[in-house]
Amino acid sequence: MSSKVNRRSVLLAAFSTGLATQTSTLLATDFSSPDDVLELWPNGAPGAPNDPPKETLVERSTDASAKDRAVTGITNPRLHVFRPDSPNGSAVLVMPGGGYQRVVIDKEGYEIGRWLSARGYTVFVLFYRLPGDGWAAGPDVSLSDAQRAMRLIRSRAAAFDIDENRVAAMGFSAGGHVSTSLATRFDAPIYSPVDPADGLSARPLAAAHIYPVVSMSAPVAHQGSRRNLLGDETSSSLEFEYSSQNNVTAGTPPCFLLHAEDDASVSVDNSLQLRAALKAHGVPVETHLFTHGGHGFGLRKTAGKPVAIWPELFVNWAGSVGLT
Repeated sequence: MSSKVNRRSVLLAAFSTGLATQTSTLLATDFSSPDDVLELWPNGAPGAPNDPPKETLVERSTDASAKDRAVTGITNPRLHVFRPDSPNGSAVLVMPGGGYQRVVIDKEGYEIGRWLSARGYTVFVLFYRLPGDGWAAGPDVSLSDAQRAMRLIRSRAAAFDIDENRVAAMGFSAGGHVSTSLATRFDAPIYSPVDPADGLSARPLAAAHIYPVVSMSAPVAHQGSRRNLLGDETSSSLEFEYSSQNNVTAGTPPCFLLHAEDDASVSVDNSLQLRAALKAHGVPVETHLFTHGGHGFGLRKTAGKPVAIWPELFVNWAGSVGLT
């Protein structure tokens, strides 16, 4: 038996209340073998609706060799963990996109998880709850899971061979709104503490936002994400409150921004508005804009395009902010 398998066995025994067992049909489904699954909330997610959604996995790809799965109705928020053979001591919390309607687990979750773990990073892919499912936290429900995830990762740092001070965030598309919200509202008191882990900071050391949804105001907002987050009828004041560029402070961590100029789904102006706010508050920011790439390219849709270099650009930047 490999040392990696032995290490997983020890973790499962030591943290029986925190490492998830296959308690649902979905968890028993093939998720391409993450190394561990870590449940976020010890007594179940808070503020459950009276009529909880049913967690559903949908395969959207017609190519058997390239999975493109999405999960809806998440009631058991959790982290799927990709562990490196040789940990470099740094971790990345990954928040896939999906327009706040679903969580896209392959192209913006597992694929980057495997890529980064092969380079020494311990990667935690977040299955977060969705704001349209009736949770008491409303538009803060996804951020609640992201805050809790950061704190839980830090509380388990020794078990995962990471430095609790070297945990970054990465979000894609609507998951980019989760990551920009985490970077700007990491200390917002949006849920009641449930255990000692909640005494730890939820501030990432650094945050990467990949073709992110940032603004909730027209004409820049991605209308599907705005509607799913805030509802069909909302106020301009609520749109302002949930536009991440308006929440930047001097305490926002250094950011990495990546966007394609020809993104027809989420306007590049989202990244530009966030960059301007970061610069105005003296927050270090590295920005990469590519002429071609469209939206939702992840890793797999970059072949033959200059944007294919983006993961290497991220790793180089990560090293510059202390993530190696």
